[in-house]
Amino acid sequence: MSNFLRRLKLLPWREMLQISALVNCIVVGLELFLVWGFTQSRPIRNVVTLIYGSSLERLIPFAAAVGMGALAVYFLEYWQQQFLLNRISLWVLVFCVLLGLVLKSFLPIPPLLASLSYAALIGVTVGVFWKGRPYWR
Repeated sequence: MSNFLRRLKLLPWREMLQISALVNCIVVGLELFLVWGFTQSRPIRNVVTLIYGSSLERLIPFAAAVGMGALAVYFLEYWQQQFLLNRISLWVLVFCVLLGLVLKSFLPIPPLLASLSYAALIGVTVGVFWKGRPYWR
């Protein structure tokens, strides 16, 4: 048990929290762009109304969460090459991205793409482990 706790303590928590903050900031930026575009641009308003008025509305939070998870693994691969990724670090990355979604829920921004939900939990997990497939060992 102490070996597990030691390995957990040695994980790059700071880098993973920074990457999850970056991913969540990208999502917040996209949501702000959609809100601004909805109020200022008729073509963006038509597209948002078309997407959110159809049956695709239920897929958007899941797809955004999958994209968030995959983007987090991509950033982790790109910037932090000095440590090995494995299953434990991928689970910690899922936790960090979900922690970012918790903090994002306190912002006064309408959750158009991603919010803390069961679909987000499943989507982030699928995205992280889909992109991080080579690191499952």
